[in-house]
Amino acid sequence: MALALVHGRARIGVSAPPVKVEVYLAGGLPRMSIVGLPEATVREARDRVRAAIQCAQFEFPWRVITINLAPADLPKDGGRFDLPIALGILAASGQIPLDMLDQYEFLGELGLTGELRAVDGVLPAALAVARTGRKLIVPLANGAEAALARDVEVYTARTLLEVCGMLTGSKVLPEAMAPATVRGSGPDMTDVRGQAHARRALEIAAAGNHHLLLIGPPGCGKTLLASRLPGLLPEASEAEALETAAIASVSGRGLDPARWRERPFRAPHHTASAVALVGGGAEPRPGEISLAHHGVLFLDELPEWDRRALEVLREPLESGVVTISRAARQNEFPAQFQLVAAMNPCPCGWVGDPSGRCRCGDEAIRRYRARISGPLLDRIDLHVEVPRLPPALLRPDAPEGESTAGIRERVEQARHVQQARAGKTNAQMSQAETMASCRLTPQDQALLERAIESLQLSARSMHRILRVARTIADLAGSQHIATAHLAEALGYRRG
Repeated sequence: MALALVHGRARIGVSAPPVKVEVYLAGGLPRMSIVGLPEATVREARDRVRAAIQCAQFEFPWRVITINLAPADLPKDGGRFDLPIALGILAASGQIPLDMLDQYEFLGELGLTGELRAVDGVLPAALAVARTGRKLIVPLANGAEAALARDVEVYTARTLLEVCGMLTGSKVLPEAMAPATVRGSGPDMTDVRGQAHARRALEIAAAGNHHLLLIGPPGCGKTLLASRLPGLLPEASEAEALETAAIASVSGRGLDPARWRERPFRAPHHTASAVALVGGGAEPRPGEISLAHHGVLFLDELPEWDRRALEVLREPLESGVVTISRAARQNEFPAQFQLVAAMNPCPCGWVGDPSGRCRCGDEAIRRYRARISGPLLDRIDLHVEVPRLPPALLRPDAPEGESTAGIRERVEQARHVQQARAGKTNAQMSQAETMASCRLTPQDQALLERAIESLQLSARSMHRILRVARTIADLAGSQHIATAHLAEALGYRRG
């Protein structure tokens, strides 16, 4: 029969829609055409596939070869279709059996020698194949990543010849094995000397998944504090870790299968563009906020960032997703990240310091702080001042603070309470859930209203203050928000 059907997968955002590779051989002058909205890298598969088939000691059919990648309106890119195309040509020409092809799906780029090379986006494809009941064959370099999807049989191959040997029954391919998960210890909170107020804010941020802004002079420990936040967060669930790993898989920057359970910590440089933050490009790829999904995004030197780059964060901070629209397609990437930002209080960084070294004028300070818009600051729950440390606390024999393990235990207890109450963290509660879970006494309600009026805060800020107060109460093991909890939450909004 001169017609063959092979199953593959495309890559659209973090999804892997199915693609049927149909190969038809007909008489006429030899030529090969690929239809079905292929991009340049897919069209170039003609030369790679021809050389790979001949190097594998198969006969390349010198006939009219028509390859259709269905559905025809789905864009196809990358070298992931090389292996399905080669197998389709061999099956249509009768060199390998057709009946085995329907049991498998294939991904892989071919070298001219027939070697199988790794492709990106394998983990989303493996998760999608698991729902079909088929088996998956991938290049050896992608085996560990694909094996993270537990409910699918994944086999690896080094060359096109090995895949053909499996289909003809002359070779058994090895099953892919996920590597042992490496759990790094990470930096510890004992490295942070002093800064009791900032340490407390970091614990509250970890317990309720709140966004945090650290304001202080150079060298006071803002970056040190931010880098300790991932260690305070509870271990990601398997579903959360797979979501994060799938984003890393399609990003083109590589995924370490041994560290797939670690929460990400992304710290882009302040010269990064808006596209680098939210994602984009001709073939939309996830940006830093999506790579920080279920983890931490740290933005140092916040006023030095381009204003347009910062403003694109406003919608993802509220919705937890980012939608990238192009003329021909639209991609949606998850972006439920926890934002930690750091900044100096003035251009030189020393305004308010007891040393009196700051010489910045009021207008210079106002312009510096105005680089960050009010709507963005409004979405950050905790504004924390981090003072300069006295030299005595920097001695080698100075007392260490509480360790990460001790703080994380309290954070996990508070998160357990939040999951039992609303099925989500306090920072993710809707307005209705906030009003139901954060009830105040009449006296505390009056205190909150006076503070809102005095500080000229928005309704969004009021709801965020209530959620922070609810987190403080959860850390204290209290069922109700007390006056002390509300007062502490208001203290994180005075800036």
